Amino acid sequence: MSVHPDVRRMTVPQLLACKGHRKVVALTAHNVSTARILDDYVDFILIGDSTAMVAYGLPNTLSITLEQIAQHTAAVVRGTQRACVIADMPFGSYQESPAQAFRSAAYLLEHGADAIKLEGGSVMATTVEYLVSRGIPVLAHIGLMPQYVNTMGGYLAQGRTEESAKRVMDDAKALEAAGAFGIVLEGLAEAVAANISSAVSALTIGIGASVSCDGQILVTEDMLGLSGSRVPKFVKRYANLENEMRQAVERYADEVRSSKFPELQHCFAVKKD
Repeated sequence: MSVHPDVRRMTVPQLLACKGHRKVVALTAHNVSTARILDDYVDFILIGDSTAMVAYGLPNTLSITLEQIAQHTAAVVRGTQRACVIADMPFGSYQESPAQAFRSAAYLLEHGADAIKLEGGSVMATTVEYLVSRGIPVLAHIGLMPQYVNTMGGYLAQGRTEESAKRVMDDAKALEAAGAFGIVLEGLAEAVAANISSAVSALTIGIGASVSCDGQILVTEDMLGLSGSRVPKFVKRYANLENEMRQAVERYADEVRSSKFPELQHCFAVKKD
């Protein structure tokens, strides 16, 4: 009999049950080593299309492919036991039709995702309903939507005018009605995000929105200080790992060049007969 405890991965219904009871904690990951650490502390891990920028150095989220997201999803699943794993649907993998969205989402679930995330307001409600009715849990994403950067004219906060606030609220209600279990609210005026959180039964996950949201998410590299000097206003840095990494690499380089590393304790001796 196994001596290991029976660890069960958090499910989408369990996430949704947190609404009104406790805050949901989420971060992003795209590799085993990061996912393994996050798994002890977060409720869900998102394999975000932000991987395009933090892992591949691309200028925005638009160029990452479905196949890349799928491989990163599989890696995160291998590195975790308890966190719910949610995969982003890349730009161009779901906007054409609900059928296209289903094929893409099913591909991500085949690679271990428990749910998918997609961007878009009321216009995506039909697609959300199509996916949910066919067994695919959907986390929606409204407000500031990075995949809409070209039509929005940049990464601009939303909900700051009466018209914009109404549009975002309408989007949230349409996505809730379509069956989305949760809605990411990004870059929204605080009061608008708070109003949406109390108006919908879906889980609201804030990123640059409001403490009133049902949970929060950040890009892990941003909050750990691994994204360089420029980060969004809404990011709080909980560490500066870039400095720590620089110091460690500098020390290693110095010891190699001065023949201080490796020491005998790091080497193998010849076996004696």
